[in-house]
Amino acid sequence: MTMFSELGLPPALGEAIAARGYEQAMPVQVAVMEESNRDRDLLVSSQTGSGKTLAFGALLARILLVDEPAPATEGSDAKAVKHARAQRKAKPTAGLVIAPTRELANQVCAELTWLFARAPVRVAAFTGGSDIRRDLKILHAGVDVVVGTPGRLVDLLTRGALQLEAVEAAVLDEADEMLDMGFREDLETLLAAATARKRTHMFSATLPRPILALAAHYQKDAVRVDARTLGEQGAGGHEDICYVAHLIAMGDRMPAVINVLRQHADDRAIVFGTTRDGVADLHRAIVREGFRAVVLSGDRAQSDRNRALQALREGEAQVLVATNVAARGLDLPEVDLVVHADLPLNVEALTHRSGRTGRAGRKGTSVVIANLAERRKAERLLANARVKCTWTAAPSAAEIAEQGLARLEGSIVGEAAGAAPPTPAAIAAAERLGKDIKKDTLILMLLGRELARIPKGEKLKPVDLKVVSQDRFRPVGPAPDRDEFSRDAVVFRVNLGAESHAEPGWLLPLICRRGGVTRREVGAIRVGPRYSEFEIAGEAAKDFAFAAAQTDPRAPHVLIERSERSVAGQRDERRPARPREFSPSPAARRAPRPPDSGAHEAARRAPRPPDSGAHEAARRAPRPPDSGAHEAARRTPRPLDFGGHEAPRRTPRPLDFGGHEAPRRTPRPHDPLPPWQAKKGPHKPAFGKKRFG
Repeated sequence: MTMFSELGLPPALGEAIAARGYEQAMPVQVAVMEESNRDRDLLVSSQTGSGKTLAFGALLARILLVDEPAPATEGSDAKAVKHARAQRKAKPTAGLVIAPTRELANQVCAELTWLFARAPVRVAAFTGGSDIRRDLKILHAGVDVVVGTPGRLVDLLTRGALQLEAVEAAVLDEADEMLDMGFREDLETLLAAATARKRTHMFSATLPRPILALAAHYQKDAVRVDARTLGEQGAGGHEDICYVAHLIAMGDRMPAVINVLRQHADDRAIVFGTTRDGVADLHRAIVREGFRAVVLSGDRAQSDRNRALQALREGEAQVLVATNVAARGLDLPEVDLVVHADLPLNVEALTHRSGRTGRAGRKGTSVVIANLAERRKAERLLANARVKCTWTAAPSAAEIAEQGLARLEGSIVGEAAGAAPPTPAAIAAAERLGKDIKKDTLILMLLGRELARIPKGEKLKPVDLKVVSQDRFRPVGPAPDRDEFSRDAVVFRVNLGAESHAEPGWLLPLICRRGGVTRREVGAIRVGPRYSEFEIAGEAAKDFAFAAAQTDPRAPHVLIERSERSVAGQRDERRPARPREFSPSPAARRAPRPPDSGAHEAARRAPRPPDSGAHEAARRAPRPPDSGAHEAARRTPRPLDFGGHEAPRRTPRPLDFGGHEAPRRTPRPHDPLPPWQAKKGPHKPAFGKKRFG
């Protein structure tokens, strides 16, 4: 291990780090402070919770503290630092740090503040949701290092309050997340405004292709630093995180999450969901089960988000239910459990979600929950992240009860071993109760009361784990040839056709979601009148059939089953035979039809005798020409009006004086007004004021 004293940090940073009690440097901090990287742009990839903030703080210090004096100590020297900061009031901003979320920006600002506490460097955060007048006031007073989110920084830049012409070093923290959130134009605007940049550093746990393209455009001869440990590079998983995969039945997601939290009752946990509405439902269900839980999502006010994080840090809350907004960079101490209630969208999301635990040397657990239709997607995520784990069933209600009983027994034995002598009040109460209740009966009553307080687990439907098969999906690569794909493909059908306005474009995501496959494993889709047929790759057909047979709560009316027709037996792929009618009962469809020995069957199969009568002759005889007046009147065209148009079938009614069609009935002669202006009653006129008298 490398000590901080060996890294050649500026004296001000060395004093601040020593005051915090840090002695050994993390791998990413050692890598970026190597002498060979002193005057180079860096593209850093490091695992979450590895100390990236302190690493790029040291990089900023190399530029900001070049000509600074020795650090100040406690007492009178601290006044010198305050005086030096006041002298730098007119000096423009020299450092820029951009973060994707408000929480991460505020956290980075707090870390850099204590890091530069003994140096004349002022750090401030500017995020959305804060008072813009406060931001303008701080910028007017002068800031050396600006930390903020892209949207608020562009807003301040547009107002003319933020000046970036003198920025010498820029840092993009979690740059891949900012691109995923649609901040590419804002990043380009901010980097283009910092025309005097000497160094541009990018930090992230993952480096996908969009980040590499951005680095190639805005960095000069960047050095790529991979500070991950050897074990992490080989196995793909975080060495301090244990991954667990639970397979559940359809509709058991919420009970499974509750049971996992019951199993880890003493741990501080974060439960991740995909959508805001889903997170809100999860939070309500978890609170209803008695957990102290808070919620964090993008639609919450900044004050609510700050209170939620503060409650988790101070121990007032045990569970944080959050969207991916909390998956990036948040340093929440003592988080021992991460539960993926909804599967992450990609490998990067899985990495950053799981990275909220196992930080700074602590051990943590990441639990992935997937139903039968999502199993293949979960396997792909874990395989692409190079994480190996075994599929198990979620904790059952019986297991939760056993763990609760064992926890109660352990706590009683532990308290009895190190318990203080009983108080006089407890002794007096025991004597009074002993007069009326036997000692054994009293102990059983108290134990029964404690056992009743133990939370009970949720009931889960059984799942057959034998269907799980690791690494059986098609590997990533070029798309397979269509003829080769169809040779081994299996045909399935769904009870949605042209009458249901089915189209291949929206059938494809339905097929992938129901069967847990990718579009690479789906072949041709043929839409019929009442149902549609599609091809599934041969190696995925068995798992697809098992997953698609489960009832989907989102669309219980959609049924998918295997078709009897094989792909190789088609007469013509360009014009396939019309599929037979869909039947929800395969057994009934395959059963042979019993022979009919009755007269009805004989009559149905008997050939029709020739018809020699007059009726058949009359039916087949050609129709004679109609020379009568009826046919002539029927075919005679209607006369034309004066404009050359065909006269209407009915004579139009005459128009009134206003140009409107006259009413169908003639006004009565004794009524001087038209019907729509006549009196509605003998005492109430239709219009005008009410008469007096």
